[in-house]
Amino acid sequence: MLLNDLSSSVDLRPVRYQFATVRGDSYDDNWLVIDGTVTTPEGSWSFADPCLLTNEARQVSTWLRAVAAGTVGVTEPDAEGELSPDTWFIEPVVAFSLADRSEGGTAVIRIHLSLEAAPPWQQGDGGADIYQYVVEVRTDTAALLHAADRWDLALASFPPR
Repeated sequence: MLLNDLSSSVDLRPVRYQFATVRGDSYDDNWLVIDGTVTTPEGSWSFADPCLLTNEARQVSTWLRAVAAGTVGVTEPDAEGELSPDTWFIEPVVAFSLADRSEGGTAVIRIHLSLEAAPPWQQGDGGADIYQYVVEVRTDTAALLHAADRWDLALASFPPR
């Protein structure tokens, strides 16, 4: 799933289950390793981390489609300027929020990247800034729906176990 504009891009892909064999544990059996490649004006990096459960991964395309349909509200920073995603998961590695929406159907998506997904120059801070590093991507409805479709297609190889 590629979310990009002229200055930034975030490409996320499920690549494998964390554990190849079923262990009989609903969590361990369903962790997906997500491969990410990120490009921003500040720099580029990649990561691979078992950060989404199979059922959580399916929420990503649902959220993208909801943004495309206009049913997700813009998330503003709180009084202290802290950002909170409106879609987050057990592992606080990747999360999403809507930064802005325009009349023409354009949306600015925030991809929150923390811990293993954070840029190398921000790693090692002890996790104090969970969800605060974001990549904002300006995109339109068609691109959101295309990203959701690509994500679902990639997840077809990873059913819940």
